[in-house]
Amino acid sequence: AFRAAISAGHGIELDVQPSSDGVAFVFHDDVLDRLTREIGRFDERPAVALDALCLAGTDETIPRLDAILATIGGRVPVLIEVKHPRARLNALCLSVRRALEGYAGAAAVMSFDPRIPGWFSEHAPRIVRGLVASDAGAHGLCHRLARIAAIARAKPDFLAWDVRDLPTTTTAAARVRGLPVLTWTVRNEADERAAIDHADQAIYEGAT
Repeated sequence: AFRAAISAGHGIELDVQPSSDGVAFVFHDDVLDRLTREIGRFDERPAVALDALCLAGTDETIPRLDAILATIGGRVPVLIEVKHPRARLNALCLSVRRALEGYAGAAAVMSFDPRIPGWFSEHAPRIVRGLVASDAGAHGLCHRLARIAAIARAKPDFLAWDVRDLPTTTTAAARVRGLPVLTWTVRNEADERAAIDHADQAIYEGAT
């Protein structure tokens, strides 16, 4: 999939999950069940065990982040969503930072957890970082205050907002302040129109 995106000139968004010893792997789910022949939590297995697992229906193993970055080789931009359901945050962020050391291409990290972009702000400020957000039906003053606090803690270079929520007062205010807003996941014409009207860039599926 990544090679196809590169051939088509599309930027890449990917997710990383941690091994039990804090190594960043490119994998979407918290558990192994859907995408491999194994069951159980992803973050309960060490890197050496995950290296030996194949993705279901293929002979492809689960790639480490540094291997995927080597494959991309700076040819297209890459967004790295960092996930850590229960992992040690420092170990995972260090693994991502090490994978990006010396990487010459356009790359950024982002996460729903404001502590992760906050970590990169403190320990790797040259790496572009973003806060991912979705209102998911939450409204009211408490939610708005929590969102403001999350942005303050994250110190993001950009926001990545759920396209289903646009427009929002938070994203509109961010753009006025010069903070770029990305939006996800754009899949159809309505999503594309919302992205054009209320965001600076789309994270999309298909040839949008």
